[in-house]
Amino acid sequence: MNAFDVHAHSDRIDAALIDHLHEGFPLGDRPFAEVGAALDLSEEEVLERLRKLLATGVLTRFGPLYQIEKAGGAYLLAALEAPAGRFDEIAAQVNAHVQVAHNYRRGHRLNMWFVVAAESQAAVDQCVNAIEAETGLRVHRFVREREYRVELRLRALAPEAS
Repeated sequence: MNAFDVHAHSDRIDAALIDHLHEGFPLGDRPFAEVGAALDLSEEEVLERLRKLLATGVLTRFGPLYQIEKAGGAYLLAALEAPAGRFDEIAAQVNAHVQVAHNYRRGHRLNMWFVVAAESQAAVDQCVNAIEAETGLRVHRFVREREYRVELRLRALAPEAS
């Protein structure tokens, strides 16, 4: 079984919360209360645990995923070759753009991969052009030819009890 270790800043309740949220998020008037009821937690405890998980980096993002093209927008998978000594500087420059949704380091010549999502193709192009101008590096653009949906759900593992 694949698993994600939630590390020492979390406990079994946090792991259960993460697993529960992977199954979906309720769309009622008080969704955090609904999540809490399913896990025998108060609404405030669910919110506080999510704040802690975000603050400690166990979760890096909590929010919906959109098919931006169905909403009239556009996106692009992009990569660049960041010199090792400038990687963090370049990552900060890339990540400063609100259109950058994800940024990953890879063990490849093209060692920085990111997604640019915006309200139009022109806005995507403008963002990528700005990143090239700011970093002095060529951004490789990978246009989607075909769409695949692959869903990966990893079970959260709580830290071992001491």
